[in-house]
Parts: sequence; structure tokens; C-alpha cells
Amino acid sequence: MVLLHTKKLIVVIIGAFLNALAMNLFLIPAKIYSSGFTGAAQLLSNIFHGGISTGVLLFVLNIPVTILGWMKVGKSFTLYSFISVALMSFFLEVLPIYEVSNDIFLNAVFGGVIMAVGVGFTLKWGASTGGMDIIAMVLSRVKDKPVGTYLFTMNAFIIVTAGYLFGWEKALYTLVALYASTRVIDAIHTRHEKLTVLIVTKKAEELKAAIYAKLVRGITTIPAKGAYTNEHKDVMMIVITRYELFDLERVINEVDPSAFTNVVQTSAVLGFFRKE
Repeated sequence: MVLLHTKKLIVVIIGAFLNALAMNLFLIPAKIYSSGFTGAAQLLSNIFHGGISTGVLLFVLNIPVTILGWMKVGKSFTLYSFISVALMSFFLEVLPIYEVSNDIFLNAVFGGVIMAVGVGFTLKWGASTGGMDIIAMVLSRVKDKPVGTYLFTMNAFIIVTAGYLFGWEKALYTLVALYASTRVIDAIHTRHEKLTVLIVTKKAEELKAAIYAKLVRGITTIPAKGAYTNEHKDVMMIVITRYELFDLERVINEVDPSAFTNVVQTSAVLGFFRKE
């Protein structure tokens, strides 16, 4: 358990460093905006003409969100998310702002990709970069709408405001950065809020007990038989949120490493889906 948390902390540190690197070397010098609270902090910093840095604003904006996440989302997830935010704010302050290229398109692409690598691996290890991720989770549980709706609304506000205040060309290149970032995050992890996991296993009972000990999710077990081997197995179907994927993967690897697991994006769930 200590080794797991150590690895998770290392991933969070690397993710925060990559996020800050993308901001200070590519996005901030080119005045291209990031997504979520990072983009909001960047926008506010420019409105204040740099009087308050992006790192400080990012940290301040995330304090009330962290309190909300601690009460509504989960302590472990929120703690690691806050550590990620605190480290990113620290790196934003200590790393110099340096323009690597004066080509705005290259800044948009490389900034978006590097940031996405940091965000993607942070998500993959069961944490987040805080901010809008936590707010979207809370709102989606209240209204049961996709998290993407809230992320899109937040990012649209940032882009429109940036375009109105600082020029529409910057806003359009911000869209390029967001597109590159989204594609890379999808490749590393997933942006989909709900996922359906199909597990083909010969250890259904042991796996069921282990999953119930870790997650509060319903499981449907379907009898199955291998077409080639004729072995009798079970297919376990479970719908989870993307933030539970890390824990579920750990459970499967511990109980039945040879299990065949298929993770499918879920656009909607009709019927009961636990939101607490």
C-alpha cells in the first residue's frame, strides 16, 4: 500500500511539472489559454496585467473547490487532486516563463500535447488536476448530466472572454490547443464520465467480493463459455465513473491477472446508477 501511494505521488508530481512546463514555455508566452481552472487563472492574470500570477490564482481558485470535493466526492481523490494543484502552482512560480518558439501554432500544439500527457497520467492513476473536474463531478451527481457538458461550458466561457478582450486569433488557437489536449488525454486515459467494464473471468466470486470491498457498484454476472477452449467462465458487467477505473484495474490485477477486460465508453445510463 505504501509503495502504491508512493508511485501515485510520483505520477502526480510529474504530471504537475509537465502541466507547468506546458504553460510557462508554450501557452502563457503565446497568450493561448488552457482549459478549466488553469485557463480561468491565466485569463484573470492577464486581466490584472500580470499583477497576480497564474500560479497564485490557480491555487486560490482551487481552495473552495477542494473543500467541496472533500465533502462530496471523496477524501483520497480530493487529497491527491489538491496535491496536484499545489505542485502545479509551485512549478508555475519557480519555472521561468520562456518563449521557446514565436510560432503560435507550434505553441498551441506542443503546449496542448505536453499538458495532456500530464493530465492523462494523473487521471490514469486515480487523481485529477482539480478545479473543474471536481465541480463537474459534483454537478453531474446532482443533475446526472455528462461531465463534458460542464467542461464545455467552462471552456467556452474562457475562449469567448479571451477572444473579446485580447483578440479572436488567440481564441481560435486556444481551440487548437484544447483539441490536441483532448485527443492525447483520450489516448492515455478517457474523457468519458461513465464506462462499462466487461470482465471475462474464471474467478467471478472472488472478484465480486474484492470489487464490492473497494467500490459501491452493482455487478451483473452472465454465464459464458470459451468458443475455442469450451471452458465455462463468467462475464461480469459493471458501470463505473472514469475516476473509479484505477481502483478497478488494481482489483482485477490482484485477484485474476489473466482475466480478459474490455472497457467501453458509456454515453448514457437509464435506471439506477449510484451517485453518492
